[in-house]
Amino acid sequence: MKQNSFGVFLVFLLLSGVTARAQIKKEEVLLAVDQTARYISEVLLDEQGKSRCDYNLTEGTWYEYEVPWHTGQAVYALLAAYKETNNPKYLESAVRGGDYWASLEIRDHPVLKGMVAAVHGDAIGEDFIVFATVSDGTPGIYELSRVTKDPRYARVATSAAHWMLKNMYYPEKGVCYDNVDAKTGEVLKEYSPFWAQKDKKEQKLYDVSRPNTEGWLFKDAYEFSGDARFREAYLNLCNSLIALQGPEGVWMSFMPNFIEEQSFHPRFSLWYAESLIHAYKLTNDRKYLEAASRTAEVFARAQQKDGTIFYNNYLNGREPDKGSVTGSAVALAGIVWIELSKYGYKQFDENIEKSIGWLLKNRYAADHPDPNLRGAVLETRTRFRKGKVWLTNRDIGSSFALRFFVDYIHYKFK
Repeated sequence: MKQNSFGVFLVFLLLSGVTARAQIKKEEVLLAVDQTARYISEVLLDEQGKSRCDYNLTEGTWYEYEVPWHTGQAVYALLAAYKETNNPKYLESAVRGGDYWASLEIRDHPVLKGMVAAVHGDAIGEDFIVFATVSDGTPGIYELSRVTKDPRYARVATSAAHWMLKNMYYPEKGVCYDNVDAKTGEVLKEYSPFWAQKDKKEQKLYDVSRPNTEGWLFKDAYEFSGDARFREAYLNLCNSLIALQGPEGVWMSFMPNFIEEQSFHPRFSLWYAESLIHAYKLTNDRKYLEAASRTAEVFARAQQKDGTIFYNNYLNGREPDKGSVTGSAVALAGIVWIELSKYGYKQFDENIEKSIGWLLKNRYAADHPDPNLRGAVLETRTRFRKGKVWLTNRDIGSSFALRFFVDYIHYKFK
């Protein structure tokens, strides 16, 4: 009996030692903050301050993809790193990115004056300004004004928000139209170019619009300007999100989720969950947290045992497509899980630890032979173009990971 007790005690000690060795150290995360921030500031942002976006791994060439929001998220991440480390280089780079973003303001178009030229690019070309291409970048732009005390950046973003509120917001239906013709300024209310590849001829309201709170633009515009119309619109859209959220916890009626295939995008619903948490902070109404937690549960199930989240995931039991590994989703889910954990949703704590472990392990080496990848977080996207495998490592894995690293430090060590 004593021998058995001693054996159990010995196993306990051994397991405790393993657990102790597996603990994430603050120094590891701080090193990741520094390496990732240097990568964003020195490699991802070009001389103009715009993000280089997608790096083709077979060509060794950068390709633009929704530059305004990718740049805004890079700025947002660098500001988080600056506030954590006080390294002035990160602030300088963030300002460079903000200057580029502010330069997109449209000043002389008869219809688009006050908007920003946030064209999508890539598959739909340069002909369309997209709501989310604006709003997904504005968190970094407003934060830049807060940190620098320079209102110029927030003024440009709020000017765009005014234009979007007036022209793209459909309050009675709780949605915003997705696309604007970049040449004429016409808001597309019956056709979306995003459906061109699927050849969807008959497009209804939810095919051309969404209850879009990505980047919580109207909330930031309200807090900057004091204009209550922004607050009203933001909460109306958040309430629409709750009403339109599917029983599974995501928004399958809106692309880039596809109800026919039962596939859901790796970030789209997380953007909405993050915005709902901001709605809670604005109102103290826990219904927004409850809706966000339902989304967080979906991604907790999508996360693999080792922490991976793939690009294409499914609700019907089909295995995820393992051709694209999405570090940005691992990080953004972690950001949402940390926020929810603060408010008592502790069921996500294990997923947070999976995310930090995965993101620390899945980065390109700081001495990688290709300088375009040194210190980057893994974010692969595999597509096919004219018979060629189009394999890229995307910038947003690093931007979201940097935000998550800083959030994790505050969650775990402070």
